[in-house]
Amino acid sequence: MVDMLGSGYQQSLFRLAWLCLFSMPQGGAKVLEKTFEEWMRYRDECLRRMASEPYPAGLFCNRTFDMYACWPDGTPGITVNISCPFYLPWFEKVKHGLVSRRCGADGQWVTVNGSQPWRDYSQCEEETEATVEEEGARRLMVSFKVLYTVGYSLSLLTLVSALLVLTVFRKLRCTRNYIHANLFASFGLRATSVVVKDALLERRWGMELVRVADWEALLSHEAALGCRAAQVLMQYCILANHYWFLVEAVYLYKLLIGAVFSEKNYYRLYLYLGWGTPVVFVVPWVAAKYLKENAECWALNENMAYWWIIRIPILLASLINLLIFMRILKVILAKLRANQKGYADYKLRLAKATLTLIPLFGIHEVVFIFATDEQTTGILRYIKVFFTLFLNSFQGFLVAVLYCFANKEVKSEMKKKWQLWKLDHPELCCAQ
Repeated sequence: MVDMLGSGYQQSLFRLAWLCLFSMPQGGAKVLEKTFEEWMRYRDECLRRMASEPYPAGLFCNRTFDMYACWPDGTPGITVNISCPFYLPWFEKVKHGLVSRRCGADGQWVTVNGSQPWRDYSQCEEETEATVEEEGARRLMVSFKVLYTVGYSLSLLTLVSALLVLTVFRKLRCTRNYIHANLFASFGLRATSVVVKDALLERRWGMELVRVADWEALLSHEAALGCRAAQVLMQYCILANHYWFLVEAVYLYKLLIGAVFSEKNYYRLYLYLGWGTPVVFVVPWVAAKYLKENAECWALNENMAYWWIIRIPILLASLINLLIFMRILKVILAKLRANQKGYADYKLRLAKATLTLIPLFGIHEVVFIFATDEQTTGILRYIKVFFTLFLNSFQGFLVAVLYCFANKEVKSEMKKKWQLWKLDHPELCCAQ
């Protein structure tokens, strides 16, 4: 790729690709696409100019476009200076700079290692300070990616195990555990969608690019179909996850405060709320992106009005959960105070109930509910990204442990099955 586009251009595209991969607010994918379009315009203008200008007499270095800059005919033994290419994303900062090549005494452009074109493009590079800062941000985002990949992978493994436990043991089949199982499934789908999206993006931006046609194929709409589908699936799974938080909150509220109704009749409504509601919002979001912002992997939000189609239902579900959470804690506190003699440690019990309900209802989402991406910058944004990614990725693991493996009913049933297994296989137990 160095001999095709030049090392300076290679480094800039590499940084832009990483920005796209992690959906940074600067819109790296859009910048990369625009840069390539400008590069093509620069190339076409260069080729037309080379074809129209007359050739000089005598010995000279041939005019050429070396995939980085457009060079006129050179006089032997002279260094040729031209302005920095206008397609560079930071051109405004270096528009007065020059890029140089030397024409040898033999009428050939000076090369490195016999094949690589030598050029001095130091005046056309991005400022070192900005580059170092950008590289630091890239390394930080790579660390965040490793963190949430581990979190989602651990959560997925634990959630699948929890789903098997709730499905296999018949005595655990009840409305409460059915709702837990659906919440586990939504967590599992969310984790899977994030991992799949990252894998598709890495495959897309990690492909070998040696020809201009490769870049054209990379930035085409057809090549983006896979990551767009993954993006849609991820948005649906995130919404479904939030609305199963809401189902958990509504169900517990009904048990503690609401009137007693038939659970069978309401379970179907819970299914519609948890899995059906996200479709109502994802479909118009897909239509808006396809018609108005059909670029790259749909990760860039140029018009935030379209992003609110996804954000509003998440904020609404989070606020309702917070209200129900506060109401339930008030009821629990009242009951514990009424039985202080029986529960001397009622404050500890309240704290335990609070900490247990927070991951089940997704209350941590409220912490940054008003600190939106476009409102947070600098260190505050990185703090928000860290806590959001950490909590979201490990939350599935925490919920599966608290509401399945640490549940007394589940542990009792697993213990019974283990005892029965030992009775059915005495030879194995004795051998141990």
